[in-house]
Amino acid sequence: MKTLTAPMTTVAPLVITGIGVLSSAGQGLGTLQSSLPSDDAPRADLSHISDDLPPIALRAVADLNAEEYLGGKGIRHLDRTTKLALVACARALAGLPVSLADDDKPRTGVVIGTSTGSIRSSSEFSRDTLVQDKPYLVRANLFPNSVMNCCAGQIAIRSKLRGVNATIAGGRLSSLNAIRYARNAIAGGHVDRALVGAVEELCPQSAWGWHLSGALSSGAAVGEGCAVFMVERPDDAAAAGRPALAQVLACEVASAGTGVHQGSLAAALSQCIERALRRSEMSGDQVGSVSLGCSGHVGLERIEERGVAGALGALPDRTLRITQRLGETFSASGSLQLAALLAAWQEEPGDGEVALVTSVGTDGNVGCLVVRSPSARLSG
Repeated sequence: MKTLTAPMTTVAPLVITGIGVLSSAGQGLGTLQSSLPSDDAPRADLSHISDDLPPIALRAVADLNAEEYLGGKGIRHLDRTTKLALVACARALAGLPVSLADDDKPRTGVVIGTSTGSIRSSSEFSRDTLVQDKPYLVRANLFPNSVMNCCAGQIAIRSKLRGVNATIAGGRLSSLNAIRYARNAIAGGHVDRALVGAVEELCPQSAWGWHLSGALSSGAAVGEGCAVFMVERPDDAAAAGRPALAQVLACEVASAGTGVHQGSLAAALSQCIERALRRSEMSGDQVGSVSLGCSGHVGLERIEERGVAGALGALPDRTLRITQRLGETFSASGSLQLAALLAAWQEEPGDGEVALVTSVGTDGNVGCLVVRSPSARLSG
């Protein structure tokens, strides 16, 4: 592996102190970790999602009992995207070793990555305006869910978090863009900590879109999920008594432009990785793991592997391909990749290992997150 020595301004690290994960593997890091050794991800009953689904492998979050975490009030008309994110955030907050004090909530933000919000809600509301008599037969209860920032707003309202509230739509890079946004908000003094992550729901609109696009290889599944992390400054976390579950060193994104060939896209990812490592004051030789996001995606899978190998000299010995287990989760993929990495460290502590979370989009965008494990074993 080649060593990166070119100087570059470093960024202040953050620490992850809380995690909430929902995927087709189940709820929490423990279930996600247990899914890694096998390709046999649990299959959920999909009848509650739709009877009109394409003939491809679909992997949904099973037993999404939102009432258990949110109570029964005010959730009847919430869409699946919002329920997934609300439950994940509730788990992240409940799992903090030291809960947030009331005085902390005005300085706690929410940053959620998404593709376009709830695709199902916006599609069904738009369709109603075309096929139903207006205004009486248009389902008005769908409209709040069709607004892209509905999810982040609901999280802040229900958790009483009054800091920065943002929704980041960046396609496949939504998760990494959300982490960058949260990092900048904390660095700029706008908040002291943030719940940050991304969500993607399984619905007939997106499932048929993936099926008809031909973007996925034969046998690849379409899934859903949400992973949310509490991130804050190391000193603040230590003062509050919240141990670091992992350290976020740098997060870089870049664009190779539209209509680029595969070589240019792989080169753009290599350069993005090299820049992220320099900002972390790390070298390629120190990278022990990489969590890839494009497995099962025609074209992008090879591009991502070439980009990582181009920056590091070769793929690391520990290479995670969580998409093979959970299915294509698009905007939530980066967050679930990070969760998979933390789950792997839970089983086998990295003892300060440096790892990458990478992402490549068909729109020409690329990204890399650099994280480091603590020496102690992660908690569930």
